[in-house]
Amino acid sequence: MTTLVWYKRDLRVHDHGPLHAAARLGEPVISLYVIEPEYWQQPDTSARQWEFIDDSLRELQNQLRRRGSDLLVMTGPVTGLLAQLKAEHGINRVLSHQETGGQWTFERDRSVIRWCQEAGVEFREWQTFGVVRRLTNRDHWDRYWSELIKAPQLPAPNALPPLPTGLQTTDWQAPPSLHGPDCPDRQSGGSARGEKLLASFLDRRCVGYQYNISSPNTAVRACSRLSPHIAHGTVSLRDIYQQTKATGQHRSSLPRKQKSLTSFRSRLHWHCHFIQKLEDEPELEFRAMHRQLEHLKAAPNDTERLQRWQEGQTGWPLVDACMRSLRHTGWLNFRMRAMLMAVASYQLWLHWREPALHLARLFTDFEPGIHYPQAQMQSGLTGINALRIYNPVTQSQKLDPEGEFIRRWLPELAGVPAGMIHTPWLMTPAQKQRYGGNTYTLPVCDHEQAARAARKAIGEFRKQHVSGPETDRVLMRHGSRKGAPRRPSGNTRGKTAGSAQTNQLSLFD
Repeated sequence: MTTLVWYKRDLRVHDHGPLHAAARLGEPVISLYVIEPEYWQQPDTSARQWEFIDDSLRELQNQLRRRGSDLLVMTGPVTGLLAQLKAEHGINRVLSHQETGGQWTFERDRSVIRWCQEAGVEFREWQTFGVVRRLTNRDHWDRYWSELIKAPQLPAPNALPPLPTGLQTTDWQAPPSLHGPDCPDRQSGGSARGEKLLASFLDRRCVGYQYNISSPNTAVRACSRLSPHIAHGTVSLRDIYQQTKATGQHRSSLPRKQKSLTSFRSRLHWHCHFIQKLEDEPELEFRAMHRQLEHLKAAPNDTERLQRWQEGQTGWPLVDACMRSLRHTGWLNFRMRAMLMAVASYQLWLHWREPALHLARLFTDFEPGIHYPQAQMQSGLTGINALRIYNPVTQSQKLDPEGEFIRRWLPELAGVPAGMIHTPWLMTPAQKQRYGGNTYTLPVCDHEQAARAARKAIGEFRKQHVSGPETDRVLMRHGSRKGAPRRPSGNTRGKTAGSAQTNQLSLFD
């Protein structure tokens, strides 16, 4: 009799329910990670995501070896590999964490459950985050989340049985034909790096967190940078929350630090709140949350506009700097992510799906449950949130006033003074000759006119096509029960996120 622990987005040994349970059974344990080539052909996967996972698998393997076991990494469809392991090693139970992923992983998990039922193999799942499977009433979600996140952590096993005789662990190969460009400054994976980031954040970097996470200049250090570790499970979210709470409540913590950590903990809560949306309605990967808004943009995307946005060539310096930075590093702070998505949806009037997929491939910390609901929220497709149409010039002047971030990522504008760098298209030929900027592209359109046109088009569409019952359905299914937003009427006009404070739910920090 053999227990199999199936690793997915939970690449650690500490606070790991399936591994903890397997170690207590007193029978052989196989710790398995499956490289699924078909998964890596999905349009939201990329090489940088795999490379982070590869780092994490190697550290996980070392952690298991120190406990007397090993990590078995196999390639192929999961059900076929499980059948092989059952035939050769008599596995009688499969233990895993739940995964709120895209439609592909959802169907994969269903096929594994069906196989286990047909093969007479016990299948058990543990919650990954405070996300509740088969939640029937959102009113009670906050209590469920609190109970899980505050429950005692599960210690890593001191020792594990060796792999069954005959199982050979060999080095693994990357999935073929991975998507996306190289990522020179990608964050490295593995629990040790995640724990080190958490320690430095709690020790000193967290101070002023809530004030410094908006600007791309300060966010690199002010944000926890734990997002890829949370997404791939190298560090337990419960561990992060409990360490954060203990540090904030310690008598040595100054009030400023306490406030910063309280702000950070609230974002851990919202992290799960958004993943719950995709858990409750998996179709959000493909269609608008507010179903009547799915038909807002019926025409095909303008391919030139899409390409210029993807390549960081829109002609709006902060937008382009953010895209080029993201391509190079695999990370961007939340406010700038929101701006990229909003500009694509409003000023460029692109359908949300292709921009969302492009960003997903660039994010090392891609988390489907956050990404798709947020992409729709920033595109005005929820029906329960005000429009946030970012003014790229106002954002640039406010968040990068001296042009430091712009100059780093747009060498074409390296010599342009701060007073001109936010609107280089307004420079005279003489100024361009003196300061440079001749090679930087002109704006793809007039952003102010485009914003007005988008707001008008959405307002008119809502008047004609958006009904109260569908809006109420979205609110009841997905709205927060803490200060839930009011249901907007069909003629709601959105706000422009310029100098006004934008979405505070910094879910990627």
